[in-house]
Amino acid sequence: MTVPIQPGATLGIVGGGQLGRMFVAAAHRMGYRVCVLCPSPEEPAGQVADELVRGELADGDAVAKLASMTDVITLEFENVNVDALARAEGHAWLRPGLSLLEVARDRRREKRTFASLGLPLPRFAVIESEEDCERTGADFPMPAVLKTALAGYDGKGQRRIESPEALGAAWKELGQVPTVLEAFVPFVGELSVVGVRGHDGEIALYEPCHNTHVDHVLDLSLAPAPLSPEVTREAEEITRALLEGLDVTGVLCVELFLLEDGRLLVNEIAPRPHNSGHLTIEGHATSQFEQQVRAACGLPLGSTRRVVPSVAMCNLLGDLWQAGPPNWPGALAVPGANLHLYGKSEARPGRKMGHITAVGADPEEARSRALEARARLLEPAQSAATAPSAGGS
Repeated sequence: MTVPIQPGATLGIVGGGQLGRMFVAAAHRMGYRVCVLCPSPEEPAGQVADELVRGELADGDAVAKLASMTDVITLEFENVNVDALARAEGHAWLRPGLSLLEVARDRRREKRTFASLGLPLPRFAVIESEEDCERTGADFPMPAVLKTALAGYDGKGQRRIESPEALGAAWKELGQVPTVLEAFVPFVGELSVVGVRGHDGEIALYEPCHNTHVDHVLDLSLAPAPLSPEVTREAEEITRALLEGLDVTGVLCVELFLLEDGRLLVNEIAPRPHNSGHLTIEGHATSQFEQQVRAACGLPLGSTRRVVPSVAMCNLLGDLWQAGPPNWPGALAVPGANLHLYGKSEARPGRKMGHITAVGADPEEARSRALEARARLLEPAQSAATAPSAGGS
């Protein structure tokens, strides 16, 4: 494969969700065509794709077909069938590679990799049998969190464990599948760092974001995060160590716990653009999605410089639609507010339908603007008959 892959080429992406949709938008702006592998043309990325391969993400034949139509393949989601993706190798570049995906999709390998790289992380144990429950529960600190090793995200596949006796029952509730038991961390903040590593080993890091979750789902991200220079530097060093240690080509998000004494612990990684990184679209010189295109195509990476004093992002879940159509004019009347909708036809409670970003003169202004814009979505919309005229008298 010739490096770099020039604009005009066709890029492939496995997955038709919102991350794929925003990747397509960035690729189109740079002059690339995009072929999307997803089950339906009605999925967010499928709606804007130049070409579509209809199929399930675990379908090896569909992946092979995607590879035959493209020069490089990237992903919007790590919980995919690695064996199916192996069908792409030899036909198109796969960015990120299979070895990274095998680590990121399996919490057992993920935790062991963190430990092998000497990174700080919470105490953990692998639970794969009733015997593991009995042996581990006897001396593991409680409370703890039991998580499925595969296919868990946004709080799915998790149980909080309050006592050793509850461990076995929780493991059975999760289906007696491989799991990881993690010590509960009394953190004072949740952070994420989005980093990108190019084909030639070049690394670019975004500053840490401060994240707030509700019911295990990201609710709001803020940049810059209110951190000391020392904590910021450590977060960046951890991210750099993972980018290099995992031989990443592409975007990697590192989620971190901040403890009261200023120490950081690695929580998990995502080998793709991240929900918290959506604020880079308005907030930084190069968005995380453009970086994904650049890295996949072997192009020089873009600047990660923040171009506004502060920026915040809040998610829009399907709950906002339950009382009727949201008040879009009200939200967009908030200074500095930007609306991103994903094109999903059914607004279900808890489903990510879009996000709002807001810029401000400082972090508090950006945060308050984003939250105000979202709150206004639930206010009654002003009817066209009573709305003020755009013209003068």
